[in-house]
Amino acid sequence: MKPGADPRLKAVFAKIGVPEARPFIADPFQEKAIEAVGKGDCLVMAPTGSGKTYIAEQAIEKVFREGKRAWYASPLKALTNAIHTAFSRKFGEANVGILTGDRKENPDAPIIIGTTEILRNQLYDAMHTCEDIRCDLVILDEAHYLGDPDRGVVWEETIIYMPPRVPLLMLSATIGNADEIAGWLESIRQQTCTIIRAKRRMVPLQPLFFHPGGTLFPFLMEHDEKRPGSKKGLHKKVIQYLSADRPPQLAPPRRLPNMADILAVLRHYNLLPAIFFLKSRSDCDAAITLCDEVGLLADPERGELLSKRMDELTRYWPHAARHPQRMHIEKRAVAAHHSGHLPAWKMVVETLMSEGLLDAVFATSTVAAGVNFPARTVLIANSDRFNGTEFMPLSSTEFHQMTGRAGRRGMDRIGFAVALPGKFMDLRHFGKMINAPPTEVESQIRIDFSMALNLLLSHTPAMIREIMERSFAAFRIASKLTGKGSKKASKGAAELLFADFIRHLNFLKDKNFVNADDRLSEDGMWASQLRIDQPVLVAEGFRLRLFSENNPAVMAGLMASFVNEREADDQEIPSDLIDEKLLKAFLHLRKNLQPFAKDMVSRGFPVFPLYLTPAVTVYHWASGMPWEEVHKNSPLAEGDLVRLLLRTSENLRHVGNLGGVFPEASKNAMAAVNAIMREPVTDAYTL
Repeated sequence: MKPGADPRLKAVFAKIGVPEARPFIADPFQEKAIEAVGKGDCLVMAPTGSGKTYIAEQAIEKVFREGKRAWYASPLKALTNAIHTAFSRKFGEANVGILTGDRKENPDAPIIIGTTEILRNQLYDAMHTCEDIRCDLVILDEAHYLGDPDRGVVWEETIIYMPPRVPLLMLSATIGNADEIAGWLESIRQQTCTIIRAKRRMVPLQPLFFHPGGTLFPFLMEHDEKRPGSKKGLHKKVIQYLSADRPPQLAPPRRLPNMADILAVLRHYNLLPAIFFLKSRSDCDAAITLCDEVGLLADPERGELLSKRMDELTRYWPHAARHPQRMHIEKRAVAAHHSGHLPAWKMVVETLMSEGLLDAVFATSTVAAGVNFPARTVLIANSDRFNGTEFMPLSSTEFHQMTGRAGRRGMDRIGFAVALPGKFMDLRHFGKMINAPPTEVESQIRIDFSMALNLLLSHTPAMIREIMERSFAAFRIASKLTGKGSKKASKGAAELLFADFIRHLNFLKDKNFVNADDRLSEDGMWASQLRIDQPVLVAEGFRLRLFSENNPAVMAGLMASFVNEREADDQEIPSDLIDEKLLKAFLHLRKNLQPFAKDMVSRGFPVFPLYLTPAVTVYHWASGMPWEEVHKNSPLAEGDLVRLLLRTSENLRHVGNLGGVFPEASKNAMAAVNAIMREPVTDAYTL
């Protein structure tokens, strides 16, 4: 492979460099958004890196100076932690609190940073106690999560339940149906929703094609000004490559290309640092072994700075300090970044990349959302993405999240998105996505038992029917039927949702969680506090006294079996690793819950299997076993293991809320939380 470039790229590459430093001046879209927040709701759509967080900061500062309170809701814990750190510096630690499922600090602060689930739960509590939520401004970051298949329902509930007096500031890079969402907000909140659009990227993007021979070509043809109406089609070299009977390949089938060669080309044209988006975790980990030390050998001072910075960042994180991939950072200035790594290790990588000390990061596409370490160049090796069930073509939203990392504001005058040809890259799809409009957000609202129980805390079925009429789903259906969101059509569309609620209500009545008068029974009252994946199944376990109330480690193991994590499915466990107390309690729990679970399934409600593997893993950790031993005995990657422990800790905290009914179980649940929340599980909070 020899570095080469199409002659027409000479002018493009000449733009590479650091822009001239200028005093900060707010962009017009930022000023308009800040002004709009004071007059009602506001939906801001602007490309990644364009300064949406500045709008949030200014809106919060205004509220804060007036002695009022603000809530900043984020979909990701990593993003929540980062915003908390940044806002603590800006507004003072005493004025900023954080609330996630496993972190609760300074909850009475005037500025709260938290996950959207916690905000939704606070709205549940406020409705139950007939109190107004203690908040005067809500910021919903990454607002396109409204359409997330797994969590979009939480966003929709939050918007529906939020009192109209509390202005909403919604921030997103990509929403294809903003006018429809604004219309829905205005229909249910009876106030203006201003849409602010900023389409121009702060750092222009140049798409490139990486030919396997090492030559870079423009991915698209330049617009022909002499031909009115002409569009940018694929560059002729891309078409030639696609038309070839046996096009050259970057690597043999099922093998990664030589990353050292690719980095050499990028280095030759000053296109580093780079983020490589690869198909799998294993590919990311393997890619760092296929690099060389050329970059650091050419700049020994950077190598010394990198080693020194690694020592500083890992000083308080022994597990990160001993990470087996540390040598690749210090010797090659490259790193892998994916969800299988410890949170602390990922934060080390993100920090080094943000500080410009790495040449490349090899990541899965999940890194595109929720973290902030842009690069000069992003390289995309596959045009599809695993959605949890199957591989699907990248949506325009996913594609633009990935390419949004190309070009660092204040550090680059131009960014690059490079297509790497290969088995999993559909070059035509890549070309379509470059200028594709954002994906439309679909309603994901659905009824589950947690929602039903919590709405029944403060609403009659008739009132819940009205809530269903206020849903985005009902508004969308009504809009399609009538061309606008008419009240009559919304009522008809909401009937499907309400019918599903009635189905849940009838089951809750049959199981004595709800009385004949449609009010929660005593069991229903405490069960509503179990805001977890399978609340009624867990509640039945407590009614039957199936959870160990005198052994925190056993309780932790049992609660882990209710965590619905795909990576935590059962695998064969050596018998000598299974504690007899845990096994006996687990089998007793599963046997006695089986009739209840079968009844749920027979009536069409999902029930997730109870697995022993996560129970054993969490039991070992909660019993005090060292991390290295727990990880060695577990089939999970370290990042998955941390996620399982954090999810289990969240479930246990909900059990801890049941002290008035199950005092011993509550006490032991919180003891289990304390046993779980230690290094390296808590390392992510100490940067």
